[in-house]
Amino acid sequence: MYVRRPTRRTAVSALLLLAVVAAVIASSASSATHAGGRQQLTMWFWGAPPSDQATMKKILIDGFNNSQNKYSLSVTFNNAVDKNVQVALAANQGQPDVVYGSGPSFVTEYVPEGKLANMDAYSKQYGWQKRILAPIYKSGTVNGHLYALPNSLDTIGIFYNKAVLKKHGWPIPKTITQLESVMKQAQAAGLYASVTGNKGWRPVNLDYVNAFLTHLAGPQAVYKALQGKLPWTAPPFVAAVNKSAEWFQSGFLGGKDYTNLNFDDAAQLMAQGRSPFFIAPALTFQFLAQYFNPQNHNVNDVGFEPFPSIGNLPYPLYTLSTVDSLSINANSANKDGAAEVINYIMSPKFMKEMTEQWPGYWGVPLAKMTAKPSEFQGLSRAYVSAISEMIKAVNAGRFGYGDSTFFPPATEQKWVDIDTVWEKTQSTQSFLASVESTFKQELAKHLVPPLPSPAPAG
Repeated sequence: MYVRRPTRRTAVSALLLLAVVAAVIASSASSATHAGGRQQLTMWFWGAPPSDQATMKKILIDGFNNSQNKYSLSVTFNNAVDKNVQVALAANQGQPDVVYGSGPSFVTEYVPEGKLANMDAYSKQYGWQKRILAPIYKSGTVNGHLYALPNSLDTIGIFYNKAVLKKHGWPIPKTITQLESVMKQAQAAGLYASVTGNKGWRPVNLDYVNAFLTHLAGPQAVYKALQGKLPWTAPPFVAAVNKSAEWFQSGFLGGKDYTNLNFDDAAQLMAQGRSPFFIAPALTFQFLAQYFNPQNHNVNDVGFEPFPSIGNLPYPLYTLSTVDSLSINANSANKDGAAEVINYIMSPKFMKEMTEQWPGYWGVPLAKMTAKPSEFQGLSRAYVSAISEMIKAVNAGRFGYGDSTFFPPATEQKWVDIDTVWEKTQSTQSFLASVESTFKQELAKHLVPPLPSPAPAG
């Protein structure tokens, strides 16, 4: 079952705090040993499936360890990684050396507390600012200094089943009119208009927040709102929320099953031909492999398109988002080694090797994609193609602002409540007023990450 990792914005109870601190201290004591004279480096990661853990061991752990003879990297897999890292940083422990975070907004929380190391010198040493996509590099800075680099690009788009579209003679949608037309025809044919759902993880609602804020309200409006120059109650956001409610009430979001489906269910339904579309983040490529693969003879049936724009906004347009981020523990005894691990990950070679076996999670935010889709197979080829097109658009300024990367934490959580409008338990105006109230408080506390400028409207 697909469950998106919980964010480290969740508070930790006092009892959990004590328990995890004890574990961290024990871990720090044990990690002081050296293997073969090498300095030990640690990284904590979420509890990925066994096959993906094996991929990380081969390509990241063994790959890094074999690339030099000074450090030895170990990775711990645990679904409690968010809370464990939160407590370790709060306790000023030196482990983990490489801090796996929940994105750039994570940085604004911990930098003022001195928990993360300034990476400016390493950026200069390794040339990160030239290598990494400019808006993404900027998002990991605080007051002009680098504290995090995201591990992967992400965006919201439309996965489609080529075989289903071909069977019914439906086009690959490039406009909102085409998309809504095909979804209505799918419903008439007894199919789901699209498959998705927030079962077990209500923040899936944010996928539609991203879609309609970027592609209806527009990047310029969101940019102004995040600067505090336009209230979230303004007409562009009213229109975006109302359109998302229209979709939900029309059955376009998994019909009556929205709250009964998770991403695993959605992937299976699309593979079974029960829907032409699965509207989801690009990271979802990693979860499709179970159902679209050579064994099922359908590995090439998956396509991906950016969500279509509404009105006069350009196409293609991408919600600019990231999966997670990498930082250096300010209390690490091996900051140079941690920086070397991050540099190893932030490379075209690593991106290519990981994506060949684990598409969807390691789209390193390179300023220029050197890998070509023709060098990959199946889902990996489709993923590289999608990310390559995204990088071109972002470099041209055609991007919006993903919630996990650019929204302050409490504001992001407020947007999760958009389903109260969908279900008609709250008005659009009341909902947006609560978003605006929360955002003002966070803006005053300087919790909005650095904002890159999008291309001018039109």
